[in-house]
Amino acid sequence: MRTLTQLLLALWLLGALASCTDDTIGSSLIDTRSAIIEDSSFVITGHSVANHRLQSRTSTQLLGVIKSTGYGTLSSQVVTEFMPSTMIDTMGVTASMIDSCQLVLRIPSKGFTGDENTPMQLSVYRLNKPLPSPLFSDFDPTGYYNRGDLLGVAPYSPQSATVAYDTQNSQSSATYLETYVPMPVSLAREIFNEFKRDPSTFASPTKFAQFFPGVFITNSFGSGRMMNFSNTELKVFYRKHTTTLEGADSIAEGQTRVYMAASPEALSDNIFTLDVDPTLKQAIDDGQTIVMAPAGYEVEVKFPVQDIIDRFRQNSDGDLSVLNSVTLTLPAEVVANLNNIAPPKHLLMVKTSKKDEFIAGDSLTNNKDSFYATYDSDNKCYTFSGLRAYVLNIINKQAGVATDDDINITITPVDVNTYTTSSTYYSSSSTIVTKISPMVSAPAVVRLRLDKAKVKIVFNRQLVL
Repeated sequence: MRTLTQLLLALWLLGALASCTDDTIGSSLIDTRSAIIEDSSFVITGHSVANHRLQSRTSTQLLGVIKSTGYGTLSSQVVTEFMPSTMIDTMGVTASMIDSCQLVLRIPSKGFTGDENTPMQLSVYRLNKPLPSPLFSDFDPTGYYNRGDLLGVAPYSPQSATVAYDTQNSQSSATYLETYVPMPVSLAREIFNEFKRDPSTFASPTKFAQFFPGVFITNSFGSGRMMNFSNTELKVFYRKHTTTLEGADSIAEGQTRVYMAASPEALSDNIFTLDVDPTLKQAIDDGQTIVMAPAGYEVEVKFPVQDIIDRFRQNSDGDLSVLNSVTLTLPAEVVANLNNIAPPKHLLMVKTSKKDEFIAGDSLTNNKDSFYATYDSDNKCYTFSGLRAYVLNIINKQAGVATDDDINITITPVDVNTYTTSSTYYSSSSTIVTKISPMVSAPAVVRLRLDKAKVKIVFNRQLVL
C-alpha cells in the first residue's frame, strides 16, 4: 500500500511539471542583478580663516627669516627644553676632564627654503625659568631669557654645515648635514656635576627644566632662508681615566649627550611672525580659499554629508545596497612666489569642533572624524579616500541625520611623521604613522579650488527583475 501511494504521488508530480509552461517557471524564480552606481553631483563650499596661533609640541625647529613675493615675510625663532639623558658616564671622569660642549643641529635632506648661500647667523640664549605649558606659536620669550645669558653664536647654512653619518643606526648609510654651535665648557661641567650630585634631576624633562629650563634660539644676522632642524642635541666631550691590561693608567677620549626635544614630553615650540603678501591677502579677502603654513590660513568647509546620505537612500529604494566608497578630491593650484614655496605635503580633514582636541591630544587620524591626504604633484590635487566610515557612522548611530558638527569641517596643513618597518624574509615593508601635528617643517602655500572639488560616492544596488 505504501509503495502504491508513493507511485501515485510521483505520477502526480510528473503531471504537474508537464503542465507548466516556460513563462510559469520563469515567474516562480527571483532573478537579481547588481548595479554599481556612482554619484559626484555634490557641492562643497568654504572659506579661508586665519590660523596664526598654533599649538605644536615637536622636535622640529624652523629658524630664519624669509621674504617672498607671492607668499609674504616669515620669521621663526625657537624655545625648547632638553630631554635629558638618564645615563652619563662618570666612571673615571671629573668635571675638569670635560674638554668642550656643542649644540648640534641636524638638517634633513632638502631641509631649507630660500637661498642656500646667503650668510646668516644664529644665537643661543639660556632660559632663566621653565616654559609655560601649553606653548603656542605666538609665545613671547621676553622675560624668559636675558641678553647677558648668551651661550653661543654660529653661522648656519647648508654650505657651512658638516656632513655626518647616522651613528645611531648601524644598518643605515644615511648622511646628514649638521651645524655646530660652540657652548661654554662651564655649562657642560654644571650639567655633569648635577648628575653626580642628584641623578634624579635627569628623570624627566619637567624635573630637568627646574635645573636647566632650556634655550632660546634666534636668527641674529641675515635673511633669505628658513632652515628646518629635525634633530637637536647637546654633546659634551671629555677625557677619562682607564686602566690598561698591564695595570697602567691612561686617558681616553669620550663623550656623553643630553638630548634636546627628543620626545613628546619635552616642550619645544616655534615662534612665528607672518606678514602675508598684500596680493595674496586680497585674494583671500575676495573669497579665494588659500592654505598657508606655518601659522597662516586654513579652510573651513561645509561638507555635504547629509546630501550624500539622502542620495544614497533615495537610490537604494529599499533594495539591498552597499556603500563602497566616499572620496573627496580637492584640485590645487600652485601659488606663484619668489622662492618656489610649494604646497603643503599633507592636509588634515577634521571636524572643526574636534580640531583643537586633535592637536592637543597628539592624535592620529581615525578615519571616523579625522583624515589626511597627501599632495599629488602629478595631478595637482589632494584626495581624501577614506570617508566611507564617516558616512556610515552617521547612518548607523544617528539614524542618518547629520548635525552641524558633522557638516562643519576644517582642512589644515600638517606634518605627518612615519616609521617604516621592513621584513627581509618577506621582502616587504610597511609604513606606520606615528604623529600628526600642525605644519611647521617649512613654509607652504596652495590655492584649493572648492568650485571644482569632487565628492564621489560609489555603491552597489541589488535590482530585482
